Amino acid sequence: MNTIKRIFSYYGRYPKLAIAQLVCAILMTIMLPIFSGVSGEIFKNVITVHKETEKTTKLIETIKNTPNADSATISAVTSALEEDLPDIESQSYKDNNRNNLLYYTLIALAAFFFRDFFNCLRILINNTFEQKAIFDLRSELYTKLQRLPLKWFDTKRTGDVMTRVAEDVPAMERLLIDGVEQGLIAVLQIIVIAAFLIWQDTILGLTALAPIPLLAVGAVIYTRNARGRHRDVKRYTGDMNSILSDNISGIRQIKSYAAEGEEKIRFNALSDKVRQATLKVMKYWAYYSPSMAFLTSIGYILVLGVGGWRIIQDPNVGVEIYIVFFTIIWALYEPISRLHGLNQMALSSKAAAERVFEILDTPDEIHANEGVELAQPVRGEVKFANMSFKYDDDTPTLKDITFTAKPGETIALVGTTGAGKSTLVNLLTRFYEYDSGSITIDDIELNTINKASLRSSIAYVTQDAFLFNGTVRENLVLGKRDATDDELWTALKAANASPFVERLPEQLDANVGERGVKLSGGEKQRLSIARALLKNQPILILDEATASVDSKTEQLIQDALDNLMTSRTAFVIAHRLSTIQNADCIYVLDLGEIIERGTHSELLALGGKYAQLSKQSFLEQNQ
Repeated sequence: MNTIKRIFSYYGRYPKLAIAQLVCAILMTIMLPIFSGVSGEIFKNVITVHKETEKTTKLIETIKNTPNADSATISAVTSALEEDLPDIESQSYKDNNRNNLLYYTLIALAAFFFRDFFNCLRILINNTFEQKAIFDLRSELYTKLQRLPLKWFDTKRTGDVMTRVAEDVPAMERLLIDGVEQGLIAVLQIIVIAAFLIWQDTILGLTALAPIPLLAVGAVIYTRNARGRHRDVKRYTGDMNSILSDNISGIRQIKSYAAEGEEKIRFNALSDKVRQATLKVMKYWAYYSPSMAFLTSIGYILVLGVGGWRIIQDPNVGVEIYIVFFTIIWALYEPISRLHGLNQMALSSKAAAERVFEILDTPDEIHANEGVELAQPVRGEVKFANMSFKYDDDTPTLKDITFTAKPGETIALVGTTGAGKSTLVNLLTRFYEYDSGSITIDDIELNTINKASLRSSIAYVTQDAFLFNGTVRENLVLGKRDATDDELWTALKAANASPFVERLPEQLDANVGERGVKLSGGEKQRLSIARALLKNQPILILDEATASVDSKTEQLIQDALDNLMTSRTAFVIAHRLSTIQNADCIYVLDLGEIIERGTHSELLALGGKYAQLSKQSFLEQNQ
């Protein structure tokens, strides 16, 4: 129940719209019983009166034509019957009946008009209301995803996260839309119609309400165990979409290993779990929905029987009670059936909402909005002092890291795979938080700095060049939103990317495809470097930035980087001597510790790990 309340809490942000919608819903619902009441009045005051008048007139004619009857008696009887009896053939009588009918039908017409008028206003208000609430929900979820720590993403599958955004949020939206639009109207309609029926005839009105307790018990029984069934559907759907996301991303690997058959088996296994879980939900619904419909039908039967008994037993109850009840009783039972459908929807939405709220309730990464702003201009002095870090397990990834990068220095990080090089620079960007020790930038403790301020001062080229599905221009301006075309071309030239961009049919406006699939690995990496160069910040991180280019291209890029790294603090991770040999200081990492430090020539003279890596060609020589 708390989850459902939380879903509807998004409506609480717009109280004026909520009140306006409620008023329209009440006024619309009040119009419903009028037609039924008017129908009863027409039957009672027009049709029944006319029939009785007509019957009395015929009776008088029969009495007058009775043979051998005493004329005095006939005269007395007919005079008594004719007293206040209108002449059904007179024009005034016909006009009076016509006016009465017109009066009642105009009332009914007005009731229908205002019912639909208020319904129109309610729908317009509700559309604005619900879309504002849905926009808030989507915006809040997207903002939360942007502010979650990387550790959260490390433990989640992309397909499952996408399922929560693409499927679970729409499931919540259906409850926000239909829950109010149908649920509110249904509840109001039941209350208004029930009160109207009881006001018309207490006994018969209560009879019409007799099935409602049974319907409520049935709903409780159905709902009690439905939560787990709907959770299973959502969980298995997330698992299935995770497999699908992985397979689409890795389609080249699947094809290259001819693994289509095995992957189909994996996908079908999860798809079958979704099928079975969905069928389980549908099976219980197949029992529940017809059962509730049958209980509703009992109400009609009870009204039919008890209504007939009331007409026979109580002379004050006229036949028009049937007219009144059977022209409106549908409006009592129809919303009950609608609530059964909403119950099913609410259960599905609740299971979806729990998965969405799990994301929304995850704590933001530290200092996503708060924290110390870096003083501008940033000098770029970076100090590591006895810093240690480990991931979720107990094995330290980095241990007692201590060194200083002065403004304008180039720091090279060298080591075998898994030594902790990329982790170290990820700590500098606060993608992860170090456990102990200290990291400072310009003497400000890193874990106190506002992350937006920190990251806006760092240009980062990752080992895996990532390009968005858009144009060259759209990918570059991520580094500088207001960059001019001249600035874009300058950055492209510095990264040696301008020649291949110039060859593209639309140049800066050429689409690179999803993840840059239309470009080669080296071209993607050069665009990524151009984007970082365009950012032009005092701290530069190059994580294997030249790994995907050939030696000739790398030399051209290296020449540009040498110029750009002047007066900038640069951290370079590379396996090529040409990239690191001119560094001001090289740090050799092994199993998370710095085991050697010095310049290229000093480390070669030392004859340690660095010299060994060079001899083993781990550090590649350019040919």
